[in-house]
Amino acid sequence: MRAVEAVDVAVIGGGPAGAAVAAHLASRGWLVAVLERTPAWRWRACGVFSSPASVTALHRTGLSETTLARVTRPIPAMRVETVRGTRFRLTYGDHGLLTAPAVGFDRSALDPALLDQAADRGADVRRGVAVRAVRLPSRRGEPAELEVDDGQGGSRLRAAVVIGADGARSLVARAAGVRRRSPLADRIGLTFHVPDPVAGAHDARMVVLDGGYVGLAPVPGGRVNVGIVLDGRWRDRLRKEGGRATATAILARVAPELADSGPCDHLAGAMPLAHGVARRAGPGWLLVGDAAGFLDPFTGEGLHRALVSAELAAIAIDGLLHGHRRDLEGYSRAMRRRFRGKDVVSLLVQLFLSRPALFEHAAIRLATRPDVRETMGLVMGDLAPASHALDPRFLAALLRP
Repeated sequence: MRAVEAVDVAVIGGGPAGAAVAAHLASRGWLVAVLERTPAWRWRACGVFSSPASVTALHRTGLSETTLARVTRPIPAMRVETVRGTRFRLTYGDHGLLTAPAVGFDRSALDPALLDQAADRGADVRRGVAVRAVRLPSRRGEPAELEVDDGQGGSRLRAAVVIGADGARSLVARAAGVRRRSPLADRIGLTFHVPDPVAGAHDARMVVLDGGYVGLAPVPGGRVNVGIVLDGRWRDRLRKEGGRATATAILARVAPELADSGPCDHLAGAMPLAHGVARRAGPGWLLVGDAAGFLDPFTGEGLHRALVSAELAAIAIDGLLHGHRRDLEGYSRAMRRRFRGKDVVSLLVQLFLSRPALFEHAAIRLATRPDVRETMGLVMGDLAPASHALDPRFLAALLRP
């Protein structure tokens, strides 16, 4: 075991949230180490569709217009389709005429670009480094200690603050004892890319099935990202036929024009898809991105949430390291204020999805009531306060006959 190394901040995980918080903190002059276990980017189950809010958040991280143009593909709207044939077009303001549309991200280009930016800002980005154990401070003022393995032997790293940006099975969340089950039933996520037969910008689709839904989002490189979410009713079929056969059959059912050419990459899965945490911060540690809890919003805004959590975490940690704050609980409060309403809306959407007749009732009204549909699009896209969708007048307009 080599000598102990000390840094101001250790970030476990080099995904978008980890890279963004490292960039924010390194640009403020702090000594930041990013520990990413994979030597190079690899495809994993993750979101690619997002509203213009994510592009705005990426601007705030400092990504250049050239890079943003390379990693995004414009999407005018999302067309939602129910199993009974109801359809509506979900847009993000001005009835789909926004100059900044929704986008599909090429995560194979976006994620490395964010890590490169963190390194350019001064963060020490270490790829291929696995964190074996995390010891969190027992009281305020003590450093956290990590046992790491870079393939050349073990070492120890001490940090005034350790950030868990390592997803649903976060080592930091586990060490803090804050991992919790999601209020949603266990569900399985499957995702892969197929060639896009349509050139240029076109709508994404969300097709609601019995026991799940399928998202189809155009992304750079002439591809469509296929994201499938299935509940427990599909478990036996998945066990019997396997994920690839099940996903191929579902795609052939909802988009036969995409099914014939076959996938461009391997199928990635995630289970359980949603998860929770009891707290997002404590003495010397905090959680960002999916590690801070993930509740599927149906239309896909996990990336925006990850980037916002990185910004709020950087503010809290900067204040703590400068001695202006005594703890990191301000981060937890800021996250609650920012996303509590959206979480309630997301839970309501999932409740409707689990009851096909109820979702069909709402879908018919969204299809025929443009103002209600527009408000829902803005709320789901994080472009308007979630309170707009929880207003009794909105709910009455959505649900009344």
